[in-house]
Amino acid sequence: MGFALKKIVSAFLLPPVCFVLLLIVCAAFQTRRRRRAMATAFMFSAVLLWALSSSVVSTPLMASLERGLTIPAHPTGDVIVLLGSGVYDGVPDLSGSSAPTETMLARVVTAVRLQRRLGLPVLISGGTVYAGRVPEAPVAGRFLADLGVPKDKILLEDKSRDTIENALFCKRIMAEKGLKKPILVTSTFHMRRSIEAFRKAGLEVVPVPSSFQTVPGRSLIWADWLPSAGDLGATATILHEYLGLAFYTFLGKGAT
Repeated sequence: MGFALKKIVSAFLLPPVCFVLLLIVCAAFQTRRRRRAMATAFMFSAVLLWALSSSVVSTPLMASLERGLTIPAHPTGDVIVLLGSGVYDGVPDLSGSSAPTETMLARVVTAVRLQRRLGLPVLISGGTVYAGRVPEAPVAGRFLADLGVPKDKILLEDKSRDTIENALFCKRIMAEKGLKKPILVTSTFHMRRSIEAFRKAGLEVVPVPSSFQTVPGRSLIWADWLPSAGDLGATATILHEYLGLAFYTFLGKGAT
């Protein structure tokens, strides 16, 4: 009982729940002043923020992106393409400065395990999204080398800024190296958009998704109803992916 109470109290003291409570207070204040439209707007915002910040919403949304994706038992190809997902620019590290984000590190580990199994070269794709920052590919390449991937098996594509450019620039390097069958490694939530980007670039990939987060048939528990910043971030990531897919479908271009 004490543990559950601690979790509930912590949730209500931290964002985003504290902002939900603030919205509810604003709704009550507007109700007392007989401003029903404003009160309704504040209450709707509170409910929406609560919902988007809970596992009850974020988990099914994530499951919709992961649905149908599997990890092939025997993937075949002639190159492993590893897509970037951000770095912590300039932070100290065991073998230099800058380090992959947690999402990127999970992709790196998947690529290393796959490379050690198949012995293929790894083409890391990720440049500088914003001027003044370090490109992602060299940082990830350093980690691959530290984890035992031979340096002559590491190829870098450090110019791309989004998923469409990942595909286009990787295609260029692959053509130069005589590579034609990419095995694509990226996060499960990013895989659908990545497959579509590479398809638009004229490349059919063998997807090897990293970091599944949902399990079919998983039952809800009381804690899934509690909002958290992590679930809000997951929901934002998922909606970003769907926005990118919408761009591919209706506008013919991608979003980062």
